[in-house]
Amino acid sequence: MAPTHPVQLPGPQTQLAWRAITAADVDDWHALIRRMVEVDKPGWAEDRADLEHALQRQGDDPAADSLLGVDADGVPRAFGLVSLNPGSVRATGFGGVDPAWRRQGIGTAVYRWQAARARERVRERNGANPVLRSYAEANNPSHLALLESVGARVVRYFTEMTRPLDGDPPDAQLPAGMEFRTFSEGISEELRQAHNEAFRDHWGSEPRDAESWKFTVGHPQFRPDWSFVVVDKDTGAIGAYQLASYDPESPAIFGYSEGYTELLGVLRPWRGKGIAPAMLAEAMRRFRDSGMQNAGLGVDTENPSGALRIYENLGYRPVSRQVVYDLPLDTEPA
Repeated sequence: MAPTHPVQLPGPQTQLAWRAITAADVDDWHALIRRMVEVDKPGWAEDRADLEHALQRQGDDPAADSLLGVDADGVPRAFGLVSLNPGSVRATGFGGVDPAWRRQGIGTAVYRWQAARARERVRERNGANPVLRSYAEANNPSHLALLESVGARVVRYFTEMTRPLDGDPPDAQLPAGMEFRTFSEGISEELRQAHNEAFRDHWGSEPRDAESWKFTVGHPQFRPDWSFVVVDKDTGAIGAYQLASYDPESPAIFGYSEGYTELLGVLRPWRGKGIAPAMLAEAMRRFRDSGMQNAGLGVDTENPSGALRIYENLGYRPVSRQVVYDLPLDTEPA
């Protein structure tokens, strides 16, 4: 549904023409992101499947929730997206500017559009205290400066970590009575529910519905052979799980191939039993047996569970950091 009161697009002072993103733009949009990646060196970059999914997310309307700025030759030079989960008042903004077109106020114009659209979407459902959340790489000072200049505030830090697999994995074993079971479609729905329960008390987490979960386990980079659950042998109940992926561009971006732990969770009754280290050791064995040079993961640096310390004790070391900013939308950006 198009907005009742259309949000104003960035003006002609940007020297770009602005419109919504369509499925026909995906290849050129992806090329824009690749140009950004070459300069910004982020810890993670969207591939084509992620962009296609962004235009198909349930509840979002790309005609109203996306923005593409093209130059006189029709080449995309900037973009913006706003997404909002059902029932949430926290919108997420995603966007960027071609490195050759930066420092002209385009990024600020895109961000102001995101803030206005996010405010409108939350108000359409009569939500209170709307917020726009954005993620920035700590090594991208221009992005950090933009977010700070409009009044967004830092609310969290996430750290990307990696561990070489040239030695033996840690000697961490599962508790007696529990075993690994490799991911299969037959356990996918039960695992989705287990994930939502495990992350119910995690900062910033919102439940994954069937549609978003299907994308997670159907993503081209998802590796079901590296992914598994930990079950209680007596009851068959899922107590923990690890989902993994492989980005074929990781050797070019990082200089090494890397098996990556996308999601790691332990449900409350099984916490404090050493299951997380055992899962990571198992993941390392699977990565190494497939020829990977490193094991990687991301961690909420301020997670009170002590996850960062656990990972450091297993040999993971920081390689990059992401900063999370929130902008309250009850007032206009600065």
